[in-house]
Amino acid sequence: MKNSSIKLAFKNCKKEKRPALITFTVAGDNTKKNSLKILNSIAKYVDILELSFLHNCPIADGGQIQNSTYRSLENGTTLKDTFKIAKSFKNKNPNKPLILMGYYNLIFQSGEDNFLKNCKLCKVDGLIVVDLPWPENKYFAQKCKKRSINFVQLLSPTTSKERMLRIIKDSHDMIYYISMLSTTGGKLKIPPKKILANYHKIKKINKNKNCVIGFGITNHTISAFKSADGVVVGSEICKEITRSLKKRQNPVTNVNKMVKNLKNKIL
Repeated sequence: MKNSSIKLAFKNCKKEKRPALITFTVAGDNTKKNSLKILNSIAKYVDILELSFLHNCPIADGGQIQNSTYRSLENGTTLKDTFKIAKSFKNKNPNKPLILMGYYNLIFQSGEDNFLKNCKLCKVDGLIVVDLPWPENKYFAQKCKKRSINFVQLLSPTTSKERMLRIIKDSHDMIYYISMLSTTGGKLKIPPKKILANYHKIKKINKNKNCVIGFGITNHTISAFKSADGVVVGSEICKEITRSLKKRQNPVTNVNKMVKNLKNKIL
């Protein structure tokens, strides 16, 4: 997509010779108000933000993200609320890319066209639909492209070379490489070197496609992935919100400090 804000974010990071920092938070965690405050407060350190729309059976998510999702569902957060948070964020940060992430059922229930219409109204830049793999996502991904919304394709360590070639060919401005066979928030079961070896095989197929690494990226491991186009940190942030609430501290302040620290580790 011509000059999409996602493409521009990667371009700027490459100029600065560092990976893009991508964060993941759950809409409505720990409150709808704080959810927006967290996004606004970390935007200055983050290159691309992922915001999860809720699902009560998140098949790819580990314990930390499930805790966040549970808190948000308890708060009564709806898809409508997620769009409200997204819209408020984009009104304040028009040039900061925002990707909505979630599961297909809610899109299906809303109707694909209606869902995408709401994405456009809220100026959402991209979508990750965890349980809509290629080639089943081809038609929906084309609908996204027509509306200048990036559909982010997923690759994993078990994706065959032949399948990889086709997915990369159909991808938009960002590909998400799942580093290991696990739910989110799992400890790295394989060394970063091995993950990067797999990652660089993907990059060899098309070096112009921006490919980010997610799953198992923490404060301790992030600096090992400096050679990637981007790194995604999610469970670590959800964990920080949980920790802050247990200690009766302000999650907005603590997440802000944590994300600033993450950014410093990849500079």
